[in-house]
Amino acid sequence: MALSVKIIRDYLTITSGVMGRLLISVVYFLIVANILSLGEFGVFASASSVGLVLSRLLAFGFISPVYRVATVKPLLLGVYVAGLLVLTLLSLPLVFGAAFLAHMLFFAGKIAVLPFLLIIVAEILCWRVTEYVVILLNGLSRFGKAATLVILGSAIRTVAAIAFFLLPWRGLDAWVYYYLAANILTLAIAVVFFAPGMRLRFAFRLYPRRMRDAVTAALSELTFYVQSELDKVLVLGLAGDRTAGLYAIAMRLIDLTAIPVRSFNQMLVQHIMKEGAAMASKRRRILVEGAIAVVSTAGLMAFIVLLWFYPAIMGDNVARVAPYLILMLAIPALRNLIEYQAELLYAREHVVTRALLLAGLATIKLSLMAGLLSVFSTLDGWIVPLTGVFVVLYAVSAFVTYRQLSR
Repeated sequence: MALSVKIIRDYLTITSGVMGRLLISVVYFLIVANILSLGEFGVFASASSVGLVLSRLLAFGFISPVYRVATVKPLLLGVYVAGLLVLTLLSLPLVFGAAFLAHMLFFAGKIAVLPFLLIIVAEILCWRVTEYVVILLNGLSRFGKAATLVILGSAIRTVAAIAFFLLPWRGLDAWVYYYLAANILTLAIAVVFFAPGMRLRFAFRLYPRRMRDAVTAALSELTFYVQSELDKVLVLGLAGDRTAGLYAIAMRLIDLTAIPVRSFNQMLVQHIMKEGAAMASKRRRILVEGAIAVVSTAGLMAFIVLLWFYPAIMGDNVARVAPYLILMLAIPALRNLIEYQAELLYAREHVVTRALLLAGLATIKLSLMAGLLSVFSTLDGWIVPLTGVFVVLYAVSAFVTYRQLSR
């Protein structure tokens, strides 16, 4: 991707948003991770992961064609957003039916139905719809407004966490109300002050022809988040809530290393949509993957060094995770490269291949992790071979992605 002043400015604008979100999110994360017990945090992180996964089913994935229209044919945006809103309502029975099933299978006895559903509502109806606004703004290249909204959403959740810290009402059952209120407020601000102006118009004849791509994209996103998020649920079910809490904290720190990578991915996808030959060079692909690996590893290394010199700086619960982080040093690079390769397939419109690949990766990951958890009874036992699981996932992803792109 040839550098230009505009590209550099846009990248820095997007990155400022996610870096601002990172700094604020660290405060949010530290408060919640340390006020809740390890078991409560494990349950909360697992329930949030389920909500994140199920949110990909909202509107049956129609946000994907809406994003493409915002990027290349913005005059049609009002027509497609109207369809998006209708499909969002139609998809709610499916989404919440799946949520009830998830509670029955994985969370019964660990969290009551009401607080579980409040977490799901916050993720699906509040944060995912807020993400719609961010996606539209990015598609229209209004990166500054999108970055501001992202930072604002994180700031509101952080204020909710501070209120949770200061007020006497404690425990997971209390936290879910703070969390829901923060996400409702974020959604209201996004819709009132940030949503791009447009005249909504229905053109039902346009929607059926886009539904195949939309559903394929939804399944692709669903499988991506299954393989990246449901490991927390698996650990909760097979190793208990305390181990799930430790694992969720470690993976949250790893998640933070993906922030600059996702900024790059977002711009690359838009560039490839407009310039189909981008990333055709093997040398360029190697350089990009190397840069992603270095940035990802350096991010986790920064946390390791900080916790080495100041073990208690991030709280007692995070301090308990510190010894395991060095054993997971390769995981951020492998995880972020898999996400990058999935974005390459999306940008080149290989959505079916992407969906099948991510479904395969999810099956492999959950199967291998279930095997590790059945053999080793403690986190000390299975955290080292966990890197091997991610090596296998990366090898499969790279083989399928680059073979498909070379055709």
